[in-house]
Order: sequence, then C-alpha cells, then structure tokens
Amino acid sequence: MTIQMKSRLTAEEYLAIEREAEMKSEFFDGETFAMAGASRRHNLIVTNVARELSAQLRPRPCDIYANDMRVKVSETGLYTYPDLVAACDDIRFEDDQEDTLLNPVVIIEVLSKSTQGYDRFQKFAHYRRIFSLREYLLIAQDQPRIEQYVRQSENQWLLSEWGDLGDVVNLTSIRCELMMGDVYEKVDKISG
Repeated sequence: MTIQMKSRLTAEEYLAIEREAEMKSEFFDGETFAMAGASRRHNLIVTNVARELSAQLRPRPCDIYANDMRVKVSETGLYTYPDLVAACDDIRFEDDQEDTLLNPVVIIEVLSKSTQGYDRFQKFAHYRRIFSLREYLLIAQDQPRIEQYVRQSENQWLLSEWGDLGDVVNLTSIRCELMMGDVYEKVDKISG
C-alpha cells in the first residue's frame, strides 16, 4: 500500500489558486484554511464601521478596505482577510494585482464565538509582526464592546476597552473616531 503525503503549497501556488477561487482561504505554513461566512450582526457591524471610517478618511491619503482585502504578514508568511483594514500614504501591495496589502495601519476584526480565541491570540501574534500596524480593534457582536490595542513601541501594546453605546473610540493613527452607537446601529439586542 502506498501512502501519498499531501504536499504543502508555496505562497505563489496559494495566490494562483486563491485568485481563481470562489471562496476565500487563509494561508500559513503551506496550508490553506477555508473561511466561513459571516452572520447578519457581523455584516452590519463591518458595514457600519466601514461607512463611518470611509467618510472620515475621504479627504486623507488613506483607504479603508472591508472583508476582501488580503493582508500578508511578511515576517511570518500568514495571508489573511481581516474584516476591515486601513492603509495610508505609501500603500504597498505584494504585486501588481493589488489584492494583497503589505502595510496596514489599522486592522479591525469582528469577533465570533468560533474565531475570537484565534483573533485575540494567534492572529494578533502574527499582526504584531507587521511594522506598519499601529492599532488593532476587536469588536464583539453580542454586546457593545470594543478592545483597542495601540502600539506603544516595537514590543509593547496598550489595551483600552469600550463598553457603552455612548463611548467614542479614537483611532489616533488615522485621526478618526468611532462612536459606539454608530458601530452597533441596527444590530439587534445590543444595549449599553
């Protein structure tokens, strides 16, 4: 009996497959990981945040991307799709396809029960290796709660937590504000 070992993909093979695929997958260490769809609450929160940040960034040399902008953590080799990502000034991509961002300034993830541990720990460990990254936000779906990590130095991040619909989260790296009430607009069963 012959046992065939599954070969690992190179980053180039992953990108070639991913660019033709109907569903998104993350990539790390030669393996792909299919991404699940998002809930109504998740989609509303992403849309609300994208709307607010897009309006504030309009006159500035910054872009906000929702859901489909792949980010590469060059130092670790992780390719992933944050829920929202902001990049400013000299925006750099891996190649001419301009679908893999290398230098995000802000990354935002909307937490779900199945991904919150990964988003808080393993994924954030990768994100911290992105030199350009200044802020990381984790937004809860089931209650008004935002965790904001702000880079203080190469290896130090400051955590602030917001939990009231009247709170305002200042994203100093891109000079924007997020009103908690706007983040959770039309999201059912959320109270603060």
